[in-house]
Amino acid sequence: MSNAPSERLEFTVEAPETGQRLDAIIAAKAGRLSRSRFKTLIKQGCVRVSGQVVDAPNARVNAGDVLSIAMPQVEDPEPKGEDIPLSILFEDDHLIVIDKPAGLVVHPGPGNWNGTLVNALIHLCGDSLSGIGGVRRPGIVHRLDKDTSGVMVVAKTDDAHLGLTRQFADHGRTNQLERAYQALVWGALEPAKGTVDAPIARSDNNRLKMGVVKRRDETDERGKDAITHFQVMKRYFTQDGAPTACLVECRLETGRTHQIRVHMAHIGHPLVGDDVYGSGFKTKSAILGDAAEKAVHRFRRQALFAAMLQFEHPVTGEILRFETDLPNDFAALIKAFNQFESTPARART
Repeated sequence: MSNAPSERLEFTVEAPETGQRLDAIIAAKAGRLSRSRFKTLIKQGCVRVSGQVVDAPNARVNAGDVLSIAMPQVEDPEPKGEDIPLSILFEDDHLIVIDKPAGLVVHPGPGNWNGTLVNALIHLCGDSLSGIGGVRRPGIVHRLDKDTSGVMVVAKTDDAHLGLTRQFADHGRTNQLERAYQALVWGALEPAKGTVDAPIARSDNNRLKMGVVKRRDETDERGKDAITHFQVMKRYFTQDGAPTACLVECRLETGRTHQIRVHMAHIGHPLVGDDVYGSGFKTKSAILGDAAEKAVHRFRRQALFAAMLQFEHPVTGEILRFETDLPNDFAALIKAFNQFESTPARART
């Protein structure tokens, strides 16, 4: 990103705003970017308070302080557009909703600089993208793991990015955001409906893996709060009646990395196909019979997809709701399990 500003914004702190954090007051006054984006600009030395550079986002302001923000130039993105087919559920001038396939990485990074969703969107949207955060690229406000398929929304403009970011940060507590996922998990979940409330942190032994943290007491701040609500949709049994798996709907009250996968494994019901958090359960497929066992071994990812997403359009205010069907590989896996007796959860609770 270039250090040369394309625009300079200035605001004066009023008396009632005395004592507020620098990043919070700038985000409230400027409004065009999220607070986290302004925090980055502050750390980069792009903000002055009464003429002096301040690089601490938590610095407190005083009445009469003049806040000056050097907004970075919009540059060509480092990621390049690539002609990657996408399943588009909705698109307007502000945002785009897609049904992300399994295997598609959302954002370029080490080992995946090309062939990502961002590359596809840059090619698709072209000049319609705004300079989000100083770079002309789509605004990613939430993510799905590479091997998780389903509904995603992406911002095309700064206003849409800011509005969607606020909704996802609130996780539907005070707005219209809803997210529903479906997962095939090992074992018989009892009771059929419940909540997993367990903080999640990155593993000390494997930085690519997350795990539940056991806090000592209420003052222990290790990990990030994580809450998953689940409801069994269907149960699966072997021919001799032994419980083997459940199709579960999960709704998130928070949005942590690998949250559903970690929480389901934590309560003893890891996702079918999850080699990271449920590798020890793969031998359970041996009790299913040849056809189902082969189906499990052919399924090369975790059995999870984002089935539904609802949110308020950040510009028009319209409530938008999108649902998608099981992807083909997931549907084939379910079909293999359907050869066994299956009973809706409501009939067994």
